Amino acid sequence: MITGDNERTAKAIARQVGIERVLSEVLPQDKAHNVQKLQLEGKQVGMVGDGINDAPALAQADVGFAIGTGTDVAIAASDITLIKGSLHGVVLAMQISRATMRNVYQNLFGAFIYNTLGLPIALGVLYPFVGILLSPLLAAIAMAFSSVTVISNANRLKRWRAA
Repeated sequence: MITGDNERTAKAIARQVGIERVLSEVLPQDKAHNVQKLQLEGKQVGMVGDGINDAPALAQADVGFAIGTGTDVAIAASDITLIKGSLHGVVLAMQISRATMRNVYQNLFGAFIYNTLGLPIALGVLYPFVGILLSPLLAAIAMAFSSVTVISNANRLKRWRAA
């Protein structure tokens, strides 16, 4: 956690949210530099901020979260804008991101399997060996079904609820 707050306040907040490493009383111009140092250590850095002083660090971070009640500069410099002024939005955004990426991987896996099995059959590659040939009409229907499957899987995210 990098903050301009005094050490006592910073440690109390860090304890509440489970953060072990705290940099307190950091000047606004040093926040982005400290984010960069963490990145050079190989860390992925998420920055939450609401003010004009946080904008450079929000832009430098791997993911910048602006508090929606903050300044326009912070919102413009961030990747994600949290509507409410709560850190719960950060957790929710990460959960949504994980669910979305899980869905993307499922869709890629399904498309890979379909193409690995379906294309050779549709092209007639297997015909000389096992006599399997797929008519162009059935290949087109299978391709459409593949698209419907991917879209249906993606639409499951509409029913997603936070854990």
